Amino acid sequence: QVQLVESGGGLVQAGGSLRLSCAASGRTLSRYGMGWFRQAPGKEREFVAAISWSGGSTYYADSVKGRFTISRDNAKNLVYVQMNSLKPDDTAVYYCAADRTRRTADKMGSSAGYDYWGQGTQVTVSS
Repeated sequence: QVQLVESGGGLVQAGGSLRLSCAASGRTLSRYGMGWFRQAPGKEREFVAAISWSGGSTYYADSVKGRFTISRDNAKNLVYVQMNSLKPDDTAVYYCAADRTRRTADKMGSSAGYDYWGQGTQVTVSS
């Protein structure tokens, strides 16, 4: 069992930056591919970014490519997403998730493939 806790959300102006963290307990994160998803009010949860269990591959939604960067520190059991040039459309609750299968990141874009989820952290971008 893996417990995931997101942090780092908040209110930021358009054009600003935030770094979200996902802390894991219960198992070492190095066993898992990790993803970030988000859900805006009235919308379905959507994929944001993924990183393979080894950190060797990353994958991004087109909407965040070039602005967001996912990374991991397996020694600290942490996964991050650095979000730059934020837009009001990025406003959502952001969730991290862990995937037990050792897929490459480009295969990790569906929420159905993940085994564990955090509770989410709110990101609000004002215009």
